[in-house]
Amino acid sequence: MLNMSEDTAPASQSTALDLIPRRGSSSLAWRWFGFEKTDVGQKTPICKLCKKAVAVKESSTTNLFHHLRTNHRKDYEEYEKLREIAVIDKPETTNVSGKTHTQQSLTEAFNKKVPYNKKGSRWQEITDAVTYYIAKDMVPIQVVERDGFKQLLNTIDSRYKLPGRKYFSQTVAHFSTTADLWSSRTSEPYLSLTAHFIDEFWQLQSYCLQTSYFPEDHTGELIAQGLQDALASWSLREDRMVCMTTDSGANVVSALRINKWKRLPCFGHRLHIAIDRAIGVCKKVVGAFSNSWKKKKKLADAQEQLKLPEHKLITESPTRWGSRQCMIERFLEQEKAIRHVLAEDKKHRHLVPTWQDVEVLEAVSKALGPLLEFTDALSGEKLVTVSYLKPVLALFNTELNTKYTEDCVDELLSLASTLDPRFKNRYNDDDTIKVIVTTATAELQAIATEEDSPTQGLSTASAQASATKVGGDDDTGEPAKKTQKSFSSYFKKLQEFKEGESLHTIIEKEIKSYLMIPEVDSDVNPLDWWKTQEVNFPRLGKLAKKYLCIPASSSPSERVFSTGGNIITCNRAALKPDAVDRLVFLSHNLR
Repeated sequence: MLNMSEDTAPASQSTALDLIPRRGSSSLAWRWFGFEKTDVGQKTPICKLCKKAVAVKESSTTNLFHHLRTNHRKDYEEYEKLREIAVIDKPETTNVSGKTHTQQSLTEAFNKKVPYNKKGSRWQEITDAVTYYIAKDMVPIQVVERDGFKQLLNTIDSRYKLPGRKYFSQTVAHFSTTADLWSSRTSEPYLSLTAHFIDEFWQLQSYCLQTSYFPEDHTGELIAQGLQDALASWSLREDRMVCMTTDSGANVVSALRINKWKRLPCFGHRLHIAIDRAIGVCKKVVGAFSNSWKKKKKLADAQEQLKLPEHKLITESPTRWGSRQCMIERFLEQEKAIRHVLAEDKKHRHLVPTWQDVEVLEAVSKALGPLLEFTDALSGEKLVTVSYLKPVLALFNTELNTKYTEDCVDELLSLASTLDPRFKNRYNDDDTIKVIVTTATAELQAIATEEDSPTQGLSTASAQASATKVGGDDDTGEPAKKTQKSFSSYFKKLQEFKEGESLHTIIEKEIKSYLMIPEVDSDVNPLDWWKTQEVNFPRLGKLAKKYLCIPASSSPSERVFSTGGNIITCNRAALKPDAVDRLVFLSHNLR
């Protein structure tokens, strides 16, 4: 027979004393305690587990639970579980007025009045759900200030305190953009716009703002107006846009010239054009195979006969810069099979590659291999890329360099590489360094002048990319009160300047101090470096956020169109342009 100790014996098995519970009480304690029938006044409760009497004060059960916790731990844990269930499934009672209500414990009443900690998981969980709702349903951020929405959340969970709309948006002093035109599967034209900026945590952010239907003629004037309207629809000030990265389309270039916006040529497109003349026979051969199913079948037979990988030839795509190198690599891999098929075809026998053709293609492939990896790196949206252009162009001595020699573009690239702690002025001569210091000083003085005035930059939903105009309210949802400056605040500002030193001098010293410290390792993320060093170079850090957010290529816009192509398929060709815009927006921004 199993020997069970007193501590583990369930209450139902301890019936030796035939104890009865307290009269008129529903406390859980009487599952483990009771009174002898001879104890008419029910003064001395006895434990059903250990048969010991427990001293209590009047009708209090505190000593009973203390006895359980001390002597019968497992049964006390069972009591705790039962108490939690009782709180959730609390029975309804009826008072003398006939109204049904649920009796509330003191702890529960206290907890209902205590709001969630804003660093706690529950508060963050509800806030994330609100943010998702704003982005998913594309409602204005002002909804968090409306009484009906507040009442809804308060009814659902009164302990949750909704933050103001400023929490769900952020204002960025400067941003950059990319733009491009694209035609869908149904030949409907679209104009894309993406925005890029560095947030307060020194993270590079990238958002698709729109993929709007653009049925007008694609002239420079109409594109210029379309881009202005796109910025205005998001309340973005043109003077806050550092530059726009685009391809070399004549109409897009003309549009930016009309708007007097600074333009950075897409490095990927420029590189693609620069090496375009290096490919001849390869494109013709691949074209001959891609247009003939018979040649494709013969190629497969030749691959099997020559024991080559059964791979199809790759056709380059003008909008995918790395496709050219992939095409050449596949051509060289299948060169024997290609030669075998073409030698038997009288019509295309002249396309059989010579040994000179093969040598040229091998040399081009060897050169393009590193460039493919390089352009992939420059196409990223989460890493700084613009500061790489100056060092890379220094390695070229070709036509590619001439496309970046315009004064405004060259100054932009020089400043961007200087603000990257990995490069600084390694690729700038003495004259350029002087110009950079002068330009940076002037910009920082202008920024300092504007700091006291309200700015309106890029506004995005926190972590979800739903954008609206930025308000002037604090984290509680109430309008921010304008603080009155005291005399001490003016003296505090004056203390920053040494006697006889102007703001101009202090900025110049900060820039020179930055240039004097050693360069960091090439593997260091420049944004991580600035995050830790911003305290030492507070003014220059603002300039770093302004310029290091610029993408070196227009790949963000290309990705938008790739997404659009995946959305507008043969089975969904009837989608309205507005639906396409919303679906692309959510696909890119709802993270």
